[in-house]
Amino acid sequence: MSTVTGVGASTQSGATSVGALSSDEFFKLIFTELSNQDPLKPNDTNALLEQIANIRSIQSDVDLVDRLGELVGQNELSSGAGLIGRLVSGLTDTDDRVSGVVNSVSKTDEGVVLNLDGGYRVPMSKVDRVLEDQAGDDAQADGGDAA
Repeated sequence: MSTVTGVGASTQSGATSVGALSSDEFFKLIFTELSNQDPLKPNDTNALLEQIANIRSIQSDVDLVDRLGELVGQNELSSGAGLIGRLVSGLTDTDDRVSGVVNSVSKTDEGVVLNLDGGYRVPMSKVDRVLEDQAGDDAQADGGDAA
């Protein structure tokens, strides 16, 4: 049983190592594998190449997920910045319902946080209403009085 566990553990660390290889290191690994095999009992080269290709494909998928996560974070930050000056309503981290004008936006480890007047902080994921544009209300009030 411990032998099987050891093999599984080395396979996982091998996947990480192969995914981080440069092209030159990758080719060296293949040539070393091919040069060390017994010529009278050759290994299945196609199976080896398929396994390595699968490992690299998995690593590419992981990299893609990481990049997409970064893109989503940047998009959320841009969306939060678009709310500056707007009246929003939502829940704080302690689940208190608050509303206020967005003064600024912060990016934290937990995600994007809207900083409201009154010192409230509302995570972007907990905003449930975007109300009227404060600047637009002032302009309408000024325009209405002038007419």
